[in-house]
Amino acid sequence: MMEDKEKLYCRRLRRYVTALNNRKPDRVPVRPFAAEFTGRHAGYTCQQLSQNYQVAFDAMVQCCRDYDWDAVPASMVYVWTGITDAAGVKYYGVPGINMAEDFGFQYREPPEERAFMRGDEYDRLIDDPTAFLYEIWLPRASSRIQSAGEPVTFNHNVALTSAAMAVSQYFNAFGPQCARLRTEVGMPGAMAGIFKAPLDIIGDKMRGYLGLTMDLIEQPEKVMRACEALMPHLFWVANATADPGRQLPVGYWMHRGCVPFVRPESFDNIYWPTVKPIIEELWKGGHQTLFYAEGSWDYHLDSFRELPDRSIIYHIDRGDPELVHRKLHDKFALSGGLSNVTMAMGTPEQVREEVRFLIENIGRDGGYILDASAIMQNDTKPENMRAMVDAAHEFGVYADGVLMDDPLLVTPENVEERVGLSARQGRSPGVCFSWDEYKAELKGPMPGSEEFAERLWHQVDANGAMFIWQMLLSF
Repeated sequence: MMEDKEKLYCRRLRRYVTALNNRKPDRVPVRPFAAEFTGRHAGYTCQQLSQNYQVAFDAMVQCCRDYDWDAVPASMVYVWTGITDAAGVKYYGVPGINMAEDFGFQYREPPEERAFMRGDEYDRLIDDPTAFLYEIWLPRASSRIQSAGEPVTFNHNVALTSAAMAVSQYFNAFGPQCARLRTEVGMPGAMAGIFKAPLDIIGDKMRGYLGLTMDLIEQPEKVMRACEALMPHLFWVANATADPGRQLPVGYWMHRGCVPFVRPESFDNIYWPTVKPIIEELWKGGHQTLFYAEGSWDYHLDSFRELPDRSIIYHIDRGDPELVHRKLHDKFALSGGLSNVTMAMGTPEQVREEVRFLIENIGRDGGYILDASAIMQNDTKPENMRAMVDAAHEFGVYADGVLMDDPLLVTPENVEERVGLSARQGRSPGVCFSWDEYKAELKGPMPGSEEFAERLWHQVDANGAMFIWQMLLSF
């Protein structure tokens, strides 16, 4: 039985990676970003899913047993509120605590006057992004952590320690979960790593949307410099958390950087110039990026065409699937497009017909992964999920499809030498305290191997950088 699960895993993985590479597998792979839906199917509340990540893991495994999917995230209920509780963050509404137990967690953007970054603080962010996050951003976003210069309290120390331990505990649980999905249900992963655009980060977690839009009018040069300062750090996190096997794409969650949330010139002059180099640099290292285009990004499809062939997978939410196909599919694989409204309020027959339309119109030549337009929460009906899978199996078979052979590496052809993205000022990406700063504190020569000690220092110091940047990006 274990051998059968391994064969199933390998076949599914080859099918998925073939489609990711914009090629035609044996049939359209099904890759649902199913979040709270897994709890609805397995009998758990949203509170149970978000406050006990093992429950969320169990729910995903149960769904993989019951639906013939081809690839899944280890868990799409991505915020374990044990971390946000420990850090005392103010920007989440937690099921069962701040809202009903069967509502998904909610992001609560603060009023403009209480934004976690003030409009006159861009220079501090630009000078040293990592220090800014520790000294300014996290204390303001938390009810427990003190700002630089304030008295260090018992509550402050416990909050930082507990939050850091919780992040480590949570991320360390993903390896066993991925192994369990492979051995118990023959299920590959869907993605690895995380990336968000610099401008989206400023709008989401620092200035707020209203503050950012005013800044884009009143001080666009400061916004641009801040985005440039964030670039190497965001690349570092994306690259450090990417799939080392180069099979699965880095998840890129696209929020409010598109028209009409920002003006075309803001996209052209700030958003895209600070995203494109990161995507290209990831591709130079063999990592695809999954453009999870939340909302409609149809206005910007020509810009995305500037990227190297196969370097991205473009996920369709509110965009026009046929327009996206016409503009992008000769270069990139596509995913999504199935209406969440249909999945939540439609009938199985309506789901079936919508899947048929998508496969026949944007998936006919391969390079298409079936998924809902947006993350599936607990309003998705189980009977509609069943209809989605069955329709994919009925309409998505390619008579001339071929699965890619091993090794399943996404290796870009004819790329330039990789040069990396370096910080222009402040701390280097992945560094809180440099080795030189640490060595100066020792006040004397080392009797042993400095090389050995320096290597260890870099390893442990990087944990501090990963913690604060993951708090910003993931939680």
